[in-house]
Amino acid sequence: MTDKRVRKFAEILVDYSANIVTGDRVLLEATTEAAPLIEALYELILDRGGHPYPLLRLPTQEKIFYTHASETQLKHMPIFRKLAYDEFESRIRIYSETNPRGLSEVDPNKQAMFKNAEAPILAAQLKRGAANQFKWVTTLFPTEGYAQEAGMSLSEYEDFVYAACKADEDTPDPVAHWKNVKKEQERFVERFNGHDKVELRGPNVDLSLSIKDRKFLNASGESNMPDGEIFTGPVEDSANGWVRYTYPAIKDGRVVEGIELNFTDGKVTKATATSNQDFLLKMLDEDEGARYLGEFAIGTNFGINRFTGHILFDEKIGGSFHMALGAGYPETGSVNKSIIHWDMICDMREDAEILLDGEVVYKNGKFVF
Repeated sequence: MTDKRVRKFAEILVDYSANIVTGDRVLLEATTEAAPLIEALYELILDRGGHPYPLLRLPTQEKIFYTHASETQLKHMPIFRKLAYDEFESRIRIYSETNPRGLSEVDPNKQAMFKNAEAPILAAQLKRGAANQFKWVTTLFPTEGYAQEAGMSLSEYEDFVYAACKADEDTPDPVAHWKNVKKEQERFVERFNGHDKVELRGPNVDLSLSIKDRKFLNASGESNMPDGEIFTGPVEDSANGWVRYTYPAIKDGRVVEGIELNFTDGKVTKATATSNQDFLLKMLDEDEGARYLGEFAIGTNFGINRFTGHILFDEKIGGSFHMALGAGYPETGSVNKSIIHWDMICDMREDAEILLDGEVVYKNGKFVF
C-alpha cells in the first residue's frame, strides 16, 4: 500500500512549490526508485490540467554513462532536458539515488566534460527562473542509500524527510505552514536588504563581504522542499578573510572534509582540505567563476537539526550559514557565472556573530532583532 505521506508530499509540490496550473508543461526528473512519488505527481498534475513529462533514469545510469561514454558522448548536451528547460513552464527534480557515493571513483575530468555540455541547461534554469518563466523545484525521495548516509534506518529516514517537508501526519495544513515560514523570514530579508557590509565572526570564520545593491531572497518551499533560508549573491570582488567549513562538502559522490578557504578581493586564493583536497582544487579550477562566491545564505530551519549528508537538507540547518562557489542566482543581482554551484556549510551556534554595517544582527545561531 502506498504511504499516505507520498500523496501529501505530491500535493505540496504541485499545489504550493510549483503551483501547477492548467496548461503547464512539467518535466519530472528522477530515478525509477522514486516511482511512487512520480506516480502521485503524474496523477495530480493531470488533475490540475497540466502536462506531466517523466524523464526517468536507472539508479545506476550515471555510473554506466561515465564508465562507457566516449569523449564525444561526454560532450553531447542532453537534448530532451535542454528542450524542457528552454520551453516548459516547470521542472520538478527528485533526488532519488540508491548509492549516493556511486560516482566517487569516476574520473573528475569526465565529470567536468559533461558539466560543460550541460552548462546551457543550468544557464536556462537560472535565467528563466529569475524572469518567473520557469517554476523549478528540487526535492528528495527517501531511499536506503540516503538513509545510510544519514546514519538512520530507512523507516527513520522516511519519518525525517516527511516531517522536514511537513508531509507528515502531524501537520494538518502544510501549505499554511510554509506560508507562515515565508512571512517570518520576510522580516529577516527586509532587515538585510538595502545594506552593504556583512561581517561573519566566530571560531570558524573571520570574513567580510558586500551585499550592496544585491537582493536577499526568501526561500520558503517554492524552489526547494524542504526549505528554510534567506540568501543573496555577494558582490563578486568583495569577500575578504577566511572560513573553515564545519561540515563535509559533498559533490559528485565525493566527500570533501575540513575545507578551509582564504578570500582576497572576492577570489579564493588558498584552499585546503583534510580529505579529497585534489578534488577541491580541481573544482576550483573548472572556470574563472568557480573561485568566486555565487551565494551567501543563512539557514533558518531548526527542524533540520542534524547533518544528513545531503545538501538539500543540510544547507537549511538552523544556526548555520552556507556559501556557494560558482554560479549565482541572477534574481539576487549576482553576475557570477560558472559550470559549478557548490554549497559549503558552517555552524554558527557557538561564540559566533554576524554584523550588518557594524551592527550585530545575529548571534550564536539566531537573529537578534
